[in-house]
Amino acid sequence: MEDKSLQDYRDQIDGIDSQIVKLFADRMTLANRIAQYKHDHDLVVIDMKREREKLAQVFEQAPENVREYAPLLYSLMLELSRSYQYGVMGVGNELTERIKNAIRDTPQLFPSRITAACQGVEGANSQIACDRLINGAKIMYFSNFEGVFAAIENGFCKYGVIPLENSLAGSVNQVYDLMQRHQFYIVRSIRQKIDHNLLVKPGVKLEEIREVYSHQHALSQCAQFLSTLKDVKIIPCENTAVAAERVATGTRRDVAALASRPCVKLYGLECLKSCVQDKDNNYTRFICISKDLEIFPGANRTSLMVSLSHEPGSLYKVLARFYALGVNLIKLESRPLPDRDFEFMFYFDLETSVYSPRFIQLMGELQGVCDSFTYLGSYSEMI
Repeated sequence: MEDKSLQDYRDQIDGIDSQIVKLFADRMTLANRIAQYKHDHDLVVIDMKREREKLAQVFEQAPENVREYAPLLYSLMLELSRSYQYGVMGVGNELTERIKNAIRDTPQLFPSRITAACQGVEGANSQIACDRLINGAKIMYFSNFEGVFAAIENGFCKYGVIPLENSLAGSVNQVYDLMQRHQFYIVRSIRQKIDHNLLVKPGVKLEEIREVYSHQHALSQCAQFLSTLKDVKIIPCENTAVAAERVATGTRRDVAALASRPCVKLYGLECLKSCVQDKDNNYTRFICISKDLEIFPGANRTSLMVSLSHEPGSLYKVLARFYALGVNLIKLESRPLPDRDFEFMFYFDLETSVYSPRFIQLMGELQGVCDSFTYLGSYSEMI
């Protein structure tokens, strides 16, 4: 056998690749004609029976040493072909029309000096985020997330500001569930640095403290610091600012709160220790939500919730569409569905301009490959 160099092998691969590219182009040309035929005869793009038969045929035809790989290649080609046909046919649905209308009808500037709902009290991180998201906002406070959604649902305010995820604790699943139940939309978001500070009544010393109040997440994020406090009881409460208020209004001097820095001035407290969280990269994403679908200029992030069938390749079919249309996936998170065995809800954040035709095409396609599909809105994120 004649010895060949690495370059010789690469030259052969380049020759084969040239043939593959030509054959791929020929295949997509035929896909175009099929799309036109389906459009003219009012046929759907997806033909799952045909695709299953094709993959089984490929598996049988492939040599044994590549038999496991060939169906993967053809699965991608089928997804690309399907996406191409959608583009040719201009497939749309009720959602894509609402998105187009929202892009057209939403005001150019985000409103200011309007009423918004938040969970907590003055000094909570939600209030700080609300002030940053909505200039001059008048805030209505509620004790829980359900109250925020109910206020918007009943027309007491147009917007609400709530936490969606934390860099350490992960997503707030309750918020996702409420978004889906109420069919609300994200219209803006902000990424906010979270610092936890040990606040006390003026003059109280560290060794005097016997109880520390805060939200459960704040307590867990400051576990290392709290472990250094001897004979101190840790007491969770509904909000970090509520903890600060409880310390300020109570009669005891041996209590402290883990809360935000603005609570010092707001409640007349003293900061005994600053930034006592275990990790400094503690950020929370807060979202501004609305009952109405609004897409403000510059929106380049889209959030989705989908559930998929419990079968091989179901997630791949969704991810392949992102790849085929050049959409960047910046978040993928899953959690089990409590009422369905071995099935999951997936959260996606996509980075793509809403003005791109590929974005509209993607929104038109995804509903056909998901068991359930919830569009949570398109928006821009403040840093």
